Amino acid sequence: MVTPDIEIETLAEFDQVVARGSLSGYRIQSVNLLERTFALLATDTSASVFLGCAMEPDAAVKVRADGALVFPPVPDLPFDPYRGLLYTPEELFTGLPDGYEATPDAEAYAWFQETKSDGDVFSSMLRSIHDDAISDALDEHLAGARVVGVMGGHAMARGAADYRGAAELGRALTRSGLTVATGGGPGAMEAANLGAYLAPAPDEALPEALELLAKAPSFAPSVSEWARAAFDVRERFPAGGDSVGIPTWFYGHEPPNAFAGHIAKYFANAVREDGLLARSTAGVVFLPGAAGTLQEIFDSATPNYYGSRGEPAPMVLVGRTHWTEHLPAWPLLRALARGRAMESRIALVDSVDEVADVLASMS
Repeated sequence: MVTPDIEIETLAEFDQVVARGSLSGYRIQSVNLLERTFALLATDTSASVFLGCAMEPDAAVKVRADGALVFPPVPDLPFDPYRGLLYTPEELFTGLPDGYEATPDAEAYAWFQETKSDGDVFSSMLRSIHDDAISDALDEHLAGARVVGVMGGHAMARGAADYRGAAELGRALTRSGLTVATGGGPGAMEAANLGAYLAPAPDEALPEALELLAKAPSFAPSVSEWARAAFDVRERFPAGGDSVGIPTWFYGHEPPNAFAGHIAKYFANAVREDGLLARSTAGVVFLPGAAGTLQEIFDSATPNYYGSRGEPAPMVLVGRTHWTEHLPAWPLLRALARGRAMESRIALVDSVDEVADVLASMS
């Protein structure tokens, strides 16, 4: 049985449903309805739910009288807990010309810092509602997509050879028809999103983009300059390919990168980590990283080991020396997989050039 789509997330969707005669049973998420008072007064809204929708007082009285549930917008909040859509880089970095501190992304992080330990159940409820709404929007966005996760460290500088390799990987995976999903932050994550963004462009676009980015190789000491360089690339190559970034305000020192076309940003890092890996059904690529990437390897391996998500998703570790000597995760992963269904779904390769073919062979 196909579940009907009862969510309304834009004003255009609202108008289409009203034209059909009834809003009964629909969930309207964060749509500004101040100019739709007549439609609300004239339309059946019984059993509807309005989440964070601005509306005139007489419209609110009427829909409540119909039996609708109305959750009003929360004032003075730097984010929308009821949002129905993923973030875009333009949205999170609004105000960047005045400095990163003026952007919605920085303001949401500041609010999180103020409230994460204050014991206020209202604040924790708002974070939970927001993260659940983001998960719902992410599932809708990725429906039917073949998603490959690309994991790697945030410290990788834009001028490094590894950064270029990660970008080439993101480009190759996108051109093969896969949707690239990363942790959404700087370093290797940004590089993979950059490659996906430049997938529709000629190959020569990547060296030019890297040259533009080189003027701000890291988000430290200035997130503002780092982000502005990324938007310079987006302006130079405006018709970019899509990918997904899944960052978190938990790591406030890591800003989101501007090359993911859609951004699912969370407050709860555990929800974000598990969600990123669970949605990477076409496989996960692990570039050289440190503690965070190491954690992601075994977060991915655990459901593959137990089969809790069905058929094991492919796992490809890139960098033989890194994963056998510097951080010897590969020997443990191979021992864990021995004799189980996941054994044929793990691989260790020397370079990113091998990844696409290895993934294809395990699909």
